Amino acid sequence: MDRDRKKLLDYWLITAREDLKVMDSFYEKKHYPYSLYFGHLILEKALKGYYVKTINKSTPFTHNLTYLADKCRLTLNTEQKELLETVTRFNVEVRYPDVGFKFHKLCTRKFTQEHIQEIKEFYNWLIKQI
Repeated sequence: MDRDRKKLLDYWLITAREDLKVMDSFYEKKHYPYSLYFGHLILEKALKGYYVKTINKSTPFTHNLTYLADKCRLTLNTEQKELLETVTRFNVEVRYPDVGFKFHKLCTRKFTQEHIQEIKEFYNWLIKQI
């Protein structure tokens, strides 16, 4: 791997790890929607790191996790695909809430905790692939 590509890979992986800390911090402070938003960032950055490692090109300009996984040529099971679709929606729901803040109300401690667990499992699985 050339130096520039290694530098880009390190960037994605380091920032994903830092965002993992932020996700946990938001969760601890009960800022559940923002915790899930950072869960999205973690997976996006890890997928972009995987892309740099395996495809050897600049990453696509997208926040769509399913699209990124497809571009990475990852073989995912149904649960993993559904998780990426769900977490992609977290990005949009937090950034552009509806007038009633439905997503914010949906983000209970239990809901958030369950999704954080799934995000961490996928993240750890993906990092092992890199």
